Amino acid sequence: MHGRSTQPRRTGRRTGHRRGLTALAVACATPLLCLPLTATGASALTPPVALTADSLSTWQTNGVVYALAQANGTVFAGGTFSAIRPAGVAAGGAGEQSAVNFAAFDAATGAPAGCKLSFTVGSGTATVRALAVSPDGKTLYAGGYFGAVNGTGASSLAAIDIATCTVRTDFRPTVPATVRALAVTGDTVYFGGDFTSVNSTARQRFAAVDTTGRLKSWTVNADAPGRAVEVTADGGHVAVGGDFFTVNGSDSHALAITDATTGAVTRAYPRGFFPDTSVVKDITADAGGLYTANEGTGGGVFDGRTAFEPDTFAQRWRDTCLGATQALQLYKGLLYSASHAHDCSTMGEYPDGQRRHLLAEGLGDGKLVGWAPDTNDGIGEGIGPRVFTLAPKGGTDYLWVGGEFTTVGGTAQQSLTRVSSGPDTGAPTVPQVKAESTEAGKVAVHWRSSFDTDDSHLTYRVYKDSGTTPVYEVSGDSLPWSRPQLTWTDTAVAAGETHSYRVSVTDGTNTSAKSAAQSVKVASSADAYAAAVRGDGASLYWRYGEASGAYAADSAKDDSGVHWNAPTQGVTDAAAHSGSAASYTGSKKQWTYTDQPHSAPSAFSLELWFKTTSTNGGKLIGFGNKVQLTSTRYDKHVYMTNNGRLVFGVYSGGVRTVTTTQSYNDGKWHHVVATQSSAGMKLYVDGALRTSNLLVTGNESGTGYWRVGGDTLSTSWSNAPTSPYFTGLIDEVAVYGKALSASQVTTHYQRGSGA
Repeated sequence: MHGRSTQPRRTGRRTGHRRGLTALAVACATPLLCLPLTATGASALTPPVALTADSLSTWQTNGVVYALAQANGTVFAGGTFSAIRPAGVAAGGAGEQSAVNFAAFDAATGAPAGCKLSFTVGSGTATVRALAVSPDGKTLYAGGYFGAVNGTGASSLAAIDIATCTVRTDFRPTVPATVRALAVTGDTVYFGGDFTSVNSTARQRFAAVDTTGRLKSWTVNADAPGRAVEVTADGGHVAVGGDFFTVNGSDSHALAITDATTGAVTRAYPRGFFPDTSVVKDITADAGGLYTANEGTGGGVFDGRTAFEPDTFAQRWRDTCLGATQALQLYKGLLYSASHAHDCSTMGEYPDGQRRHLLAEGLGDGKLVGWAPDTNDGIGEGIGPRVFTLAPKGGTDYLWVGGEFTTVGGTAQQSLTRVSSGPDTGAPTVPQVKAESTEAGKVAVHWRSSFDTDDSHLTYRVYKDSGTTPVYEVSGDSLPWSRPQLTWTDTAVAAGETHSYRVSVTDGTNTSAKSAAQSVKVASSADAYAAAVRGDGASLYWRYGEASGAYAADSAKDDSGVHWNAPTQGVTDAAAHSGSAASYTGSKKQWTYTDQPHSAPSAFSLELWFKTTSTNGGKLIGFGNKVQLTSTRYDKHVYMTNNGRLVFGVYSGGVRTVTTTQSYNDGKWHHVVATQSSAGMKLYVDGALRTSNLLVTGNESGTGYWRVGGDTLSTSWSNAPTSPYFTGLIDEVAVYGKALSASQVTTHYQRGSGA
């Protein structure tokens, strides 16, 4: 339940520049966004990304695509399906055509290309699992489990003359079990799979034949299925991957490097290099290195990607994202991957939560970059995308993606999709904006940075009132999973005036619509409560002033929040004269989390206002290691028991809690502050100290996120409530990197309650 160690985590990237377009005085809460203008604005695509994330119209299949290959502008798809249909058409709809486990498409249009082949078998289910084209582009090799191609006998491995779209009868190797991987040179076809013989000669899971189908001397015997084969750039080695633990008697699990002529193992990877529960699903290589895609099952798995040096085959880096990787594609300095990566926290990226099926990372360091089109998991094994091929045509490069997905970017599209090297046509998401005036003669305009699935460096433009010329411009970096808040303060305003603000964003080519206008009356004096919170050093301050959307603006230091499962916003029954609050419904499991990760503080204060009549309790605020899922490590929290008492708890060599004797589920607004420092634990309610433990000065270390409204609460915590999710109103949430004093707490309560 409590892991007391975590991997280091890289925080969200925040860099940028700004340009004031009028004589307005400006201020910015994020220092890195306040640097002088020294570079150009956004320009699609953001290097080193060289492929857009814009899904192009592509025909679909009615089953799973396991294999892709291309030649001369034609893309070949193989798998387990019986028909193809146009984009936007449901299965069985208009225009559907028969296609028995194979189809060919124009790389540039996504439409059928004319070559029709049927892969069938007498008993069982025929499937095409691997496709590869000869270096001269004349022959397509197909592997899988089948007994005939267009009625011509073939034993799980066939050669197709591309020009005539006919089966070559001079290539008739006998492979009595499934072929899962292919790699082809000018004179050799290497393949791997489930078989234990080829042409009636013993060959265990890997073999090679010449271009007439005769068995070659290359011998690579493995003790479990082969799933990947790749010839190195120099042609001297063949890398093999799969489920195995031994290769030619050598201890080598999941991966081995072999001599391209003899099959002798030239580099083994003994058990322990990859976990026993992980296998290699794909291998790709170029002159700069060799790369593997891994899949694991169960605990302690390795699901990510690994890079190896091109000469020694020593590991260069390892990407430890969780979510089985199925396919890899090298393109212009990046490694593109197909997976369902759901947890990249050990990479310093996003924590366990939303699955992201298409990603890209640097070849030198394995760090994720801003390219993330997406599919769903789909049918079959629910894996999503399974295979790539890169197909150039007409001066444009097309990346084709196949698999078992049924949607692309949230739109129905089954098993095939594609993107290209350009043009980029997708605009960033419209910014979510909050304008507020809590200081005399100032308006702070906050917005959550947008995301664009192929552009991570974006430029924002702020418009005032009905103006059509932006009054402020700033550039900043964001990723789909890291969207830091940006803030601009307008001082060219006068007390009592009302102004409205809108923000648009551009990637340099495509510009979003402007956000909805946010109107605000300029304050004539400082908001007393907000001034006290900020003056006492809040590092996070959510005022819940938004009317809708997933964004909770931070009024302190740009530590914005994200609402999960849509708590109700804009509730006018508010605390501390704030204007509005948020309503959480415990049965809907709603909460709000920080967009950016934090190192666990040794000293801190947690502050908020709440109102409830619930008898199910729930967590008001806490620190956990997840954002979109319930945390597996959590502490530094305040929660309510079923009878309405408040508990402040930390984990310090064990569960440590303090509990109030009074209940607070009386339907009234209450102010709560929990502090911990070298002076111990203290819990204040409505401006007074209610309980404390001066001996507990430590808490759990690690990296995590502040969460409001709910998170894990096991029975090991004192008087754990029926529900870990709070039902009621919450307002004015603040976090401090120090313990507030008793007098500061009292002052906050007095100013918030109007005393």
